[in-house]
Amino acid sequence: MSASQTSDVPTLLVKIFGKDRPGITAGLFDTLAAYSVDVVDIEQVVTRGRIVLCALVTKPAGNTDGELRATVHSWAESLKLQAEILSGTGDNRPRGSGRSHVTVLGNPLTAESTAAIAARITATGGNIDRVFRLAKYPVTAVEFAVSGTETEPLRTALATAAAQIGVDVAVVSAGLHRRAQRLVVMDVDSTLIQDEVIELFAAHAGCEAEVAEVTARAMRGELDFEQSLHARVALLAGLDASVVDKVRSEVRLTPGARTLIRTLKRLGYQVGVVSGGFTQVTDDLRERLGLDFASANTLEIVDGKLTGKVVGEIVDRAGKARLLRRFAAEAGVPLAQTVAIGDGANDLDMLNAAGLGVAFCAKPVVREAADTAVNVPFLDAVLYLLGITREEVEAADLA
Repeated sequence: MSASQTSDVPTLLVKIFGKDRPGITAGLFDTLAAYSVDVVDIEQVVTRGRIVLCALVTKPAGNTDGELRATVHSWAESLKLQAEILSGTGDNRPRGSGRSHVTVLGNPLTAESTAAIAARITATGGNIDRVFRLAKYPVTAVEFAVSGTETEPLRTALATAAAQIGVDVAVVSAGLHRRAQRLVVMDVDSTLIQDEVIELFAAHAGCEAEVAEVTARAMRGELDFEQSLHARVALLAGLDASVVDKVRSEVRLTPGARTLIRTLKRLGYQVGVVSGGFTQVTDDLRERLGLDFASANTLEIVDGKLTGKVVGEIVDRAGKARLLRRFAAEAGVPLAQTVAIGDGANDLDMLNAAGLGVAFCAKPVVREAADTAVNVPFLDAVLYLLGITREEVEAADLA
């Protein structure tokens, strides 16, 4: 029976509560089957071992309504469950237009912050249709299915609320595209890895303070990225090329980085990195982590020594966005299906170009400009923004 066919027919909402155990769902529908009812809708939630099972069914033919109620109550009592049966007409009311998934990350997720997010959803005209937990560690992640308001105004409203209450919130449009094959491209320094590669090289060259000063000048706006890159790399002139292997061994992956990449790859995603750092490191990361794409600047090495120059195309702020588009074209993935992750101002063009831009433990200006922010130091938390649950991650690891 279609939704239109049940719009004005008598229906019964059968609700079962109690301690969960195997066979409850099968037992309820075995009981209902004796009355030849049609199933209109089913919802089931288990929280800390307690089940709430709701079945919306058509009212039985003839005068067997009372008999059905008595039978269901008797069955429930035999299992020490509670039953409630409510009469009504038709199906659930139609969901409002405009549908979004709202993912909330908290460490911890408090009742106060949850109340604030829910209130802001309501204030935008949205209705929370369903809530479920995606993960309980390393952060608590819950997802709200929201209807009745468009995604962009909802995202704007919740971004403000998230900043005020200290949680991470992502808002994406509902639809099949959310589970479609995607391309994820991330920055390297302070995103995929915990380090700044230029600083690792500088430590071996004994010029950490000088490199830090050039970086500070760039942050003050006295130098653009390309100028600061050339100035910092010039300080490495004469360094023996053997230091490359040492720097590679010193690179520390961000917690959750391996899990993020491994899970995405198992789900059929393609994954790449773009970096203002150096191919001498990103090529190694590509091989170690099984990345599909990698691009960065290249340190010039002549006669076994760093020359203090870079060769080839410069990967700067605009270059990162350009490479995102290039990777998407090569992967055959629409730009709207791309996800970009970064932490710095030179990632902004890439974050804005992607279908979903994620600011990871980022500077305030980046958090404000990105579609969403993750402020917990676990890179695999990005998985929850894509609707992937912790249970799916663990199941993939066991496969």
